[in-house]
Amino acid sequence: MPQTSARHFLKEREARQFLLEFYKKVRVNAEQLFGTRPKIEVTQTPVAEIYIINGKPVLAKSDDTLFPILIFDELLSSLPKITVDMGAVPHVCNGADVMAPGVVQIKGEFEKNDFLLVVDKSYGKSLAIGVALFDSKTMRVTRQGKIVKNIHSVGDRLWKLLRKSDKI
Repeated sequence: MPQTSARHFLKEREARQFLLEFYKKVRVNAEQLFGTRPKIEVTQTPVAEIYIINGKPVLAKSDDTLFPILIFDELLSSLPKITVDMGAVPHVCNGADVMAPGVVQIKGEFEKNDFLLVVDKSYGKSLAIGVALFDSKTMRVTRQGKIVKNIHSVGDRLWKLLRKSDKI
């Protein structure tokens, strides 16, 4: 079991504010995902604050950035997707940002700074959560340089922490 320094439930007003912040970041109706009165618990870990909603760890906050974690399947399926070739997979899994030459497909419309799901070409497996450095229209014509900032990936400290425990 990972060491936690603090763990508490959010009060109703804090929960409403948190869900509003969540909506602003991902533009997905929180009520549809979590119900009308979700129980939101916050766990402090050495890696990040982890938000457990209705008993399932789904979001994390690190460096004042709130982001979905890779085991939050209900949200991941609604995020725009960036598919990378198999040569990019080990780099992305090690935390590297996504470079334009490694991208083989872009699905969905998005703006700069929106969250994206990075998946591999062969199996469609989730590799990382990233932040778009360009909007979808610009990204589709960009042929070089970084296009997605990697903020959480398979194999990072948060992933390993979540894999070690069934419940944080």
